[in-house]
Amino acid sequence: MRQALALFLLLVSLPALASGSPTGRVIKVLPLFLDTNGVPAISPSLFDRDAYQLLLRDHPNLVSGMRIDVLWKFHNVTTNDQLTLRAELRGFYIGETNLPTQATLETNLLSKTSRHWTSLRITGADYKNFGTLMAWKVTLWDGGSLLGEQKSYLW
Repeated sequence: MRQALALFLLLVSLPALASGSPTGRVIKVLPLFLDTNGVPAISPSLFDRDAYQLLLRDHPNLVSGMRIDVLWKFHNVTTNDQLTLRAELRGFYIGETNLPTQATLETNLLSKTSRHWTSLRITGADYKNFGTLMAWKVTLWDGGSLLGEQKSYLW
C-alpha cells in the first residue's frame, strides 16, 4: 500500500519537476516596528514580541523605523537568474499635506536555499516622512517575470 502511494505521488509531481520553469511564492509577511535601538522585541519569545509591538504601536515616539520580514521560497531557479524581492508600502502622513505616501523597498536575493527569510527596512528620515503604514504588497521576481506575491487586506 505504501509503495502504491509513493508511486502515485511521484507520478503526480513528475510533470511539475520536469517543466523546469521557475516558480516561487511569498509565504508570510510580518511588518514590525523597530524601537530606538533598532530591535522589534526585547526577547526571543513570540509573546513578548507581540506585547512589545503593541507598546510601540501605542507610543509612536519610541519607534525609529519599520522592518518587513518576508518568508519566500522558489523552485527550478538557476543561480544565473536574478531574483528580486520587492515590498511596496502605502502610508498616511499626518502633517501639512495629509496625503497618502508610498515607498518601495527592494533587494536582490542571493540565497541558494529554496526557502528563506529576508528583511527589508525603512528607517530614519524615510520612515518619519512615510507616516503610518496602511497597506503593503510584497512580490518575488525572476528578472521581469512575477513568481509570487502577497498583499495586505487594504491593498
